Amino acid sequence: MARAEEDRPGADATSALGALLGYRAYARRWVFLLVLSLLNFSNATLWLSFAPVADTIAHHFLLSTKQINWLSLIYLVASIPSGVVAIWVLDSVGLRWATIVCAWLNFAGSVFRTLAFLFIEIQDPFPFLMGGQSLCALAQTLVIFSPAKLAALWFPEHQRATANMIGTMSNPLGILVANLLSPALVKKEEGIPMMLGIYIIPAGLACLLAITCLWESVPPSPPSAGAAHSTSEKFLDGLKLLLRNRAYIILAVCFGGGIGIFSSFSVLLEQVLCVKGYSNEFAGLCGALFIGFGVLGALVLSLYVDRTKHFIEAVKIGFCLTSMVCVAFALVSQLQGQTFALATLCSLLGFFGFSVAPIAMELAVECSFPVGEGAAAGLVIVLGQAEGVLVMVLLTGLTTRRAEPSISTCQDGQGPLDWMGSLWWEQP
Repeated sequence: MARAEEDRPGADATSALGALLGYRAYARRWVFLLVLSLLNFSNATLWLSFAPVADTIAHHFLLSTKQINWLSLIYLVASIPSGVVAIWVLDSVGLRWATIVCAWLNFAGSVFRTLAFLFIEIQDPFPFLMGGQSLCALAQTLVIFSPAKLAALWFPEHQRATANMIGTMSNPLGILVANLLSPALVKKEEGIPMMLGIYIIPAGLACLLAITCLWESVPPSPPSAGAAHSTSEKFLDGLKLLLRNRAYIILAVCFGGGIGIFSSFSVLLEQVLCVKGYSNEFAGLCGALFIGFGVLGALVLSLYVDRTKHFIEAVKIGFCLTSMVCVAFALVSQLQGQTFALATLCSLLGFFGFSVAPIAMELAVECSFPVGEGAAAGLVIVLGQAEGVLVMVLLTGLTTRRAEPSISTCQDGQGPLDWMGSLWWEQP
């Protein structure tokens, strides 16, 4: 691969040679990465803030669970058209302005969701919730495409996979916090306004830091030979090259399918488990384990790949192990009283599945050279979001209501759902 052939034992010698050639890694690259990571974290918490307490939210607002699901699904739907625009913005306007616009959209969306609770006479807050989520969804495409481009423009070769991992994994870290924080805050329906208010804090901080700390899209001097000689194709020309790149298409379809399945898993986990008598707190714990072990796996795998450059082997093995765990989860989730087994499977699913994400993104950039990093990473995610919409619509559409009494702990006021057929359809 054109930009991933540096051998780790020779990293020090390469750094010395880079200094002689005028290559330089600036310390402020970590500030940019911090802002981008905080923004990605905040956007993820806003995306999944409703899912861990979907039944309580639905009961409070007299809505169906499918309407609540749309508060999360709107992220996937909006990202398909806006994702193409985000690719152009990153490659044409620049990383700094893209991050600032994203921060404002994210902050505005987090505030807009709370407006309904500031006006007592408003009887239907759903349009405000959906409007806020839509603004945040527009921000998602910009922030989630950015780590690969930031790593390529600001970080030396031997730090790129690690930087990409930090920026990418801040998103699932936000999902982890939402899985734990939402059930803790919304034990009763009266806690819903407080939950919405708390999620404004990281969004506001990310917006403030983006405005005050980011001053340039690219460093004055490139950090590596790859960054110095990057000749990204024009937007439309780059898309045409990607569509003719067989290796990239295979990676995009496989990894995009993984994004779709994991998005559906994060949104629907509470609704799947409550049918079998598991509490919201336990569902939130499973979601947190899923993300926590995913971040751990991503850290370990990124450090390994940075040293060995075994990108392809890591992705293939990760996909195979993830598929096996998905099958096991589909079986065990339909049984009662399997708390330890479910917690273990969610941990393994995150460890094997999420750990592949930053490596696959880096591999997508490498195998698509000379297409721009924003286009290469962005098209993968757009495809993944489209597959996520398809998976979620089919999963929820294949469920049926049970008329007989059950041990369900769902609090949406409706009959329990049968997820057996849906989960088996989902398996890769």
